[in-house]
Formats: sequence, structure tokens, C-alpha cells
Amino acid sequence: MLDLIISTLTQGFIYALLSFGVYITYKILDFPDLTVDGSFPLGAAVTAVLLVKGVNPFLSLLVSLLVGALAGFVTGFIHVRLKVRDLLSGIITMTALFSINLQIAGSNLSIAREIDTVFTSPVTMSVFGSMSLILRKLIVSAIIMIVCKVLLDLYFKTKNGFLLRAVGDNSVLVTSLSKDKGRIKIIGLVISNALVALSGAVACQEQRSFSATMGTGQIVFGLAAVIIGTTLFRRVSFIKGTTAVIFGSVIYKACIQIAISLGLPANLLKLITAVLFLLILVLGNFQKGSVKKNVRA
Repeated sequence: MLDLIISTLTQGFIYALLSFGVYITYKILDFPDLTVDGSFPLGAAVTAVLLVKGVNPFLSLLVSLLVGALAGFVTGFIHVRLKVRDLLSGIITMTALFSINLQIAGSNLSIAREIDTVFTSPVTMSVFGSMSLILRKLIVSAIIMIVCKVLLDLYFKTKNGFLLRAVGDNSVLVTSLSKDKGRIKIIGLVISNALVALSGAVACQEQRSFSATMGTGQIVFGLAAVIIGTTLFRRVSFIKGTTAVIFGSVIYKACIQIAISLGLPANLLKLITAVLFLLILVLGNFQKGSVKKNVRA
């Protein structure tokens, strides 16, 4: 039971990175970015190939983050400069990335046990070597997630971070300040997909494998985590949006684990994810409707 809880927390922390990215596009930019389903496996594909070639696992995370940023830039460029609708620009990039991922790592790629990952590298072992592997995965995942959260919160406090928020809330205001709202959108998409690719890279190292289909439905998971977290802590002012997203990611992963533990087949995982997401949306809409009725009353 304890191992199941630790595993759920580990998965929740890893996928919180993906949820950070979706939080930027969905909650801040109001941009329906489907690039996520392509940039997540892109990060995994890059890190898997680099690890097999003997590259340092931490360096492979950095490279995956940069490659994910490039994917976000492509989506932003298609939307802003080529004037393609936001939803279509994400679909175009996602579709292209599926073929690119196959070219990089094939349909499947396993990482041999003797190859070091961020969870078994000499640096990690020198600090957490006395712990079991499952605890090391939890701690290292938490450290990576916390570092990204802190950096993201610090970025939101900068001038560029405020402009990013303004683009989603009132793009006319940004234009009136003589700022290029298109450039700000591209920056948001770059940061978002960099985090998503990093999540895929960490997930790949945790699972020691890459699959071309591992990105399918990740946008649904990210949206669900964001909606759960922001809905539960909507009235708690001292909890930041990124913190709420972490809770949402862990809760959603826990729901999936509980469903599987109750005997539901693993091959129905995507169906379970879709049903849970639908329930979350319906409950969210129901709560909004109740609030509006109370305001009118």
C-alpha cells in the first residue's frame, strides 16, 4: 500500500510539469494548444536516444527541454506569423511531431538497466544512495518539480510574466502598451511546451522506455489536473495557481490508480481518463451555474 502511495505521488509530481505547461496555455493564454500530445513524447524520444548513446541523464533533460521549447515556438510561429487559428496550429505541429518522434526513436525504445538515469546517476546515488529506488524516484521527481515551480512563480512576477497574463485577460491592453502580443504568445507557448517535453523526458527515465503513443491523451490529463486544482482551491487566496495544479495532478493520478486497483483493466486507462475528465467538466459547470444563481438571487 505504501509503495502504491509513493508511486502515485511520483507520477503526480512528474506529470505536474506537464500540467504547468497546460496551465500556461489554457488558464493564462486561453490558447487550446494540442501540441502537448506531440511535445510530451518528443521529450521522451530525445532523452531515450541520448541516454542510449551515453549522454549524461541531467544533460538529456536540458536538451529535451530545449527541443520542447522549439516545438512550442513552431506552434506560436504558425499561429502568430502565418495567421493560422490557434487550435489548428497546435494540431499541425502535433501531427508533424508524431512523424518526427518516429524518426528520432522509432515506435519503441527501451533503456537498459545498466544505463544511468537521473534516479540512478552517481550524483543522485552520492546523496540518496542509502534509499530504495522507489523513494529516490519520489525525491528526485519532487526536486525537479519544485525547481520548475519556483522558477515559474518567479517568472510570473517579472514584467514579461505580467504581460503574459495580460495577453490572456486583455490583449488590447498589451497592444495599448506598445507591446507585441503575438511575441508574448510565442514566449508562453515556448515555456509551456518546454515544460511538457521535460515532463516526458523525466517520465521516460522513470519508466526506462519510450513509446510513440505515450503522448496520446496527455492534453486531457493536463487539462483535468488544472481544472481540479484551480476549482478546489479557487477560494483559497494564499495558494498559487502552480501549487493548485500540483495538487490537481496528484489527485487525478490517484483517481486513476484507485480505478485500476478496483479491478478495471489497464487497457481501459484512456477510457477511464476521458470519463473522469468529463465528470470534472460537468461538476465544474454545475458549480459555476450554482454560483451564478446565488449571485442573481
